[in-house]
Amino acid sequence: MISKMKLAALGAAAAITLSACGGGDGVADVDPGDFPEGSTMARLADAGEITIGTKFDQPLFGLLAPNGVPEGFDVAIATIIAGELGIPPENITWVETVSANREPFITGGQVDMVVATYTINDTRKELISFAGPYYNAGQAMMVLADNDSVNVPEDMSGLSVCSVEGSTPAEYVRTNIPDANLVLFGAYTDCLEPLRNGQVDVLTTDNVILAGYVDESDGAFKIAGEPFTEEPYGIGVTRTDTEFRNWINDVLEKIYEDGRWLEAWNSTAGTVLPEASPPAVDRYEVG
Repeated sequence: MISKMKLAALGAAAAITLSACGGGDGVADVDPGDFPEGSTMARLADAGEITIGTKFDQPLFGLLAPNGVPEGFDVAIATIIAGELGIPPENITWVETVSANREPFITGGQVDMVVATYTINDTRKELISFAGPYYNAGQAMMVLADNDSVNVPEDMSGLSVCSVEGSTPAEYVRTNIPDANLVLFGAYTDCLEPLRNGQVDVLTTDNVILAGYVDESDGAFKIAGEPFTEEPYGIGVTRTDTEFRNWINDVLEKIYEDGRWLEAWNSTAGTVLPEASPPAVDRYEVG
């Protein structure tokens, strides 16, 4: 199990990895004029700063560190993208985005993009646009370590199941396990104590998120069964900003090839989860 000290050091490890790629400090030497006039890329490069939404409560992907800066795989990917705009890590403003406010933060302009274990689906595509995917997860279940009665999704029927408002895991339970007592909170960490003390029977979300909670639980929790959905993680941007989305997709394909994606994975989520491979980018047409 990864120690708290090691988890706290993940951000530093990621920073070392990123600094070893591209320029000496991981930041590309760009000029706003390198990008199309009037584009989001030109605007951000000219400003020299960016606002990014991410999770603050998910070990391995987006977890707020003691220094007040989030760390994890999502943060590492977002930092690389900012670096390709010539923006250093210290000029990134991180905004906590929970599942329910990701679309409003994008459409309302509170953030320039969201990188927050954000599953690409058709309902969300009606409001915002996605670059990626940059990782494929799957919905799973977490229970107390001594609970052997939950193994497949149907076992949640009749049980109290905790998840998060506005999330695809909650919608899966609502649609497919209607007999479950669905208990919803604003953040997945709000489910941990109710699960620990028996107020709920199951916490369901993506397997990679649950792996972080299991790792930190000192043996209290376990993942039950196997993942039962596909959850491709994308980077959310304004729906009409096809130019920015295409540019981010270009960056993702670039870091898949040059090794930065794998280095970011290995220095964050890969310290606990198995070695992974990047998925193919989906350059879908916005309807």
